[in-house]
Amino acid sequence: MGANSSSICELPENEYLKRLSGAEAVSENDPFWNQLLSFSFTAPTSSAELKLLEEATISICKSLVENNPRTGNLGALIKVFLSRTKELKISAECQNHLFIWQAHNALFIICCLLKVFICQMSEEELQLHFTYEERMPGSYGVECEDLIEELLCCLIQLIVEIPLLDITYSISLEAVTTLLVFLSCQLFHKEILRESIIHKYLMRGRCLPYTSRLVKTLLYNFIRQERSPPPGSHVFQQQTDGGGLLYGFASGVATGLWTVFTLGGVGSKPAPQQEQSSPLANQSLLLLLVLANLTDAPDTPNPYRQAIMSFKNTQDSTAFPSPSPHAFQINFNSLYTALCEQQKSDQATLLLYILLHQNSNVRTYMLARTDMENLVLPILEILYQVEERNSHHVYMALIILLILTEDDGFNRSIHEVILKNITWYSERVLTEISLGSLLILVVIRTIQYNMTRTRDKYLHTNCLAALANMSAQFRSLHQYAAQRIISLFSLLSKKHNKVLEQATQTLRGSLSSDDSPLPDYAQDLNVIEEVIRMMLEIINSCLTNSLHHNPNLVYALLYKRDLFEQFRTHPSFQDIMQNIDLVISFFSSRLEQAGAQLSVERVLEIIKQGAVALPKDRLRFPSSSLFHFLWYHRDCLKMNTTS
Repeated sequence: MGANSSSICELPENEYLKRLSGAEAVSENDPFWNQLLSFSFTAPTSSAELKLLEEATISICKSLVENNPRTGNLGALIKVFLSRTKELKISAECQNHLFIWQAHNALFIICCLLKVFICQMSEEELQLHFTYEERMPGSYGVECEDLIEELLCCLIQLIVEIPLLDITYSISLEAVTTLLVFLSCQLFHKEILRESIIHKYLMRGRCLPYTSRLVKTLLYNFIRQERSPPPGSHVFQQQTDGGGLLYGFASGVATGLWTVFTLGGVGSKPAPQQEQSSPLANQSLLLLLVLANLTDAPDTPNPYRQAIMSFKNTQDSTAFPSPSPHAFQINFNSLYTALCEQQKSDQATLLLYILLHQNSNVRTYMLARTDMENLVLPILEILYQVEERNSHHVYMALIILLILTEDDGFNRSIHEVILKNITWYSERVLTEISLGSLLILVVIRTIQYNMTRTRDKYLHTNCLAALANMSAQFRSLHQYAAQRIISLFSLLSKKHNKVLEQATQTLRGSLSSDDSPLPDYAQDLNVIEEVIRMMLEIINSCLTNSLHHNPNLVYALLYKRDLFEQFRTHPSFQDIMQNIDLVISFFSSRLEQAGAQLSVERVLEIIKQGAVALPKDRLRFPSSSLFHFLWYHRDCLKMNTTS
């Protein structure tokens, strides 16, 4: 690096980097720093290029690790950066490109070095490297200022105070990325870091007063989705001994470095459009999620989580409850729009879950929206594409549905929203369907996929929990949704019979042979019967609470009435079958009285008339035991997902 342009292959022999990492101490006031920081370097834009960068600089980093205790050059570099950041705000206002450029380059080098240091040493060793400084002969050791805390505080100030312009975009992105690198210490520890040095600095001391401003800025970075300035939008012409210097601020740094730590990615492939268009928004979201999930200190709760839990809408004029040291206000409409648009990213889905679960102001606002389809449809699309999504993303989407379906108002309103031409739903052409019926279809499809592929009991339980929450509010179910409910019950019934038959055959075979152990079919039967009971509870809840609103479900029930015969006398289902048996008998009788060869329209008309005539007091309301069981499992899943 230095005054001439650099490429990755030239880095190991670069004279400026070799001096930085060498055995000679470099004073903070040495002209060397101006030469080192005046480089034109296209940062990596892919994981392959990033790996090449790490391999090319490993010898430089090893040399610095070895020599830094004597030279203190790492500390000197950081002090040079700190001194230049003091004028950054004025430089941005005055369009001082050169000053911002060199400050960015200093931070870029610091970030690259930090990544290697953190990979190779403990936090205690890293802290020592920040304290080393040049020792002059005959000098006495003096206590150094805490450079780690000063650097962390400087990075936060840079993020919250420097205006976001084309010329400051890259250094703002680099500041966010460097904070992520600092927090990546957890990646190299199997156990949760409860006494982290970096966490201590961020949650106490000089960084603490910036908590709410940092969270607010990161949220607005996510909301605004500012695009990276195009390469060449800011070109600097500097006359040096080595000739002209061209440097584009957005020369790949933004899109390259944000892939170093995909801490919120949980294994998914990020959308290419998001990587290219708004690296600052993506990195800000990752940093926000990491900060929100820092472990509480023994005597201090996580202030970033407190800020996320307590912020309010800018239109909310009510006073904050006391005490709320980290509370702030943000535009909820803009936040809602961004969350709706960004759900293809599992990081954005995780943010949505955190806000719905932990911030009652956000949850209340979202449930009051009249355009909930803008949020629910992307969540349903995640579940629909279960084969292409990682399990974390699917679980988060499902838990979001569980939180939303806790609200009776939501469960009513989704059946009033009529959708047309859902293009991503390919099993059947849906020219017109309510949001509630579509939700039922997608959840049932997820259950069926799980039955044949992953066979995850908790996924079953939580999908059925969402249906159970909604069941009392089912309204005007689409005929296809009603068919799929009964078809799922049919599938479960066949599976139950198959396992029962296998258990019977195995038991007969065991009477003639005692050599081999018997498979545990009893456990399989218990699981299947548990799920069958949940389905019967859901059907029963709908019939009891909204029979007259759902003629299509009654039609599907009558069409497949034979499915339920075997469960009428089953000891596990006798109680829950009473209402279903009553409805089947009542409407079957009315259809028989109407004669044979009835059209579909005529059958539906008889059902509608019968729903009015059926005395409501003849139907027994279901118990709440199922719902308690479902919430227990949802809480277990919640803990597993967020741990």
